[in-house]
Amino acid sequence: MSARPLLPWPLVALFTAGYLASYLLPTAVGRLDTGLPLTATQAGAIGSALLLSSATAGFLLASRVDRFGPRTLARLGLALTFLGYGAAALTGVVPAVVAGAVVGGFGSGTVTVVAASGIAAQRDPHRATTLGLLAVSALAGALYLTIPHLGPGHGLPLAALALTALAVWPFTARLSARTAPARTAAAHGPLPQRRAGLLLAAAMPCWSLAQNALWGVSGRIGLAQAHLTEVTVGAVFAVALGAGLLGVLGAGALGLRLGRAVPIGAGTALIAACIAVTASSTDLPAFAAGEISWNLFYPVVLSYVIGLAASFDRRGRWAVFVGSAASLGGAAGPLTGSVLAGSAGFPLMGQVLAAALLVVAAPMTAVALRAGRRLLPVVEVPVESPAVPARPAYDTASPNSYASTSAM
Repeated sequence: MSARPLLPWPLVALFTAGYLASYLLPTAVGRLDTGLPLTATQAGAIGSALLLSSATAGFLLASRVDRFGPRTLARLGLALTFLGYGAAALTGVVPAVVAGAVVGGFGSGTVTVVAASGIAAQRDPHRATTLGLLAVSALAGALYLTIPHLGPGHGLPLAALALTALAVWPFTARLSARTAPARTAAAHGPLPQRRAGLLLAAAMPCWSLAQNALWGVSGRIGLAQAHLTEVTVGAVFAVALGAGLLGVLGAGALGLRLGRAVPIGAGTALIAACIAVTASSTDLPAFAAGEISWNLFYPVVLSYVIGLAASFDRRGRWAVFVGSAASLGGAAGPLTGSVLAGSAGFPLMGQVLAAALLVVAAPMTAVALRAGRRLLPVVEVPVESPAVPARPAYDTASPNSYASTSAM
């Protein structure tokens, strides 16, 4: 028997609320050009604006969680998420929808900042990240099965985002109003592992752009090229996200036995192949095979990337910066996918995105290899580290915050 911290459910809930917008991107963008007087490219641009706003929140607030406190910042983000997406769901005026999506995106990014900072302060950030990905994948899968049966219109996916933020609000009561003094005093110190962190942050925009370029037009591939109905496409997405749950469970069980370089490098190469298959699909078997395989590998690689960034800095700054860099690249994804598909067709778009992923896999793998040789700490933290007194700021349990459970 060994002591183990209780599961950080408030952080998992915030992670879910922050990431859900990107998971629902295909149906949110796909319904914009059917429910509003917009072209497919204009709908993709709104999706890009949403993700860009989220990335902006990450860059602006990465070093300010300590100043405002986790609870205050989380509640601000959830309020913006609820108000922005809620307003966009209730109106059919295009400028108001755009403004609501941008405000909601900033809220999603703010919530994600708090979640990422808190997860980085955990003794096992990879485990906490895995739980967050499991939660958001399960919720998104359920929504993909439900939304097509509730009727048409752009408002349903946006309303789901708003209601999720409202449901997560009670969890913020278990976050600290202020961060620990030791963490606040050290928050403005120099970033550790600067070279590795910058290289990973520089690679992530391209990696994320390729993912979101396909994800943003996946609904259109299924409807227009594979000739499927919205219900069938939604079912494929739900099954695909279910496969993602299995992938994340597998990543959690595997842990760091293979290090991070193999899952990141080999996983990215497999994702590239899946993107090419999905983009060239013309029937249900090919479309389903590509989407399901891609969603199986994507969250696995993402969990290792986030865990790698978190291992660079126990105060969570690199985790937030890398996540924001990914959001920045992802913001260009829907528009990039729409433009490439419109000018060159879906198959060529997939080939271009797959090639870009293979190129960017090299520096990401190199960073993971270098980090592995340095034996960066994942569980053990020196006693004098400011991260030790910092953890109570994100403690989600009672003062008796350790439970005696069997070691995994």
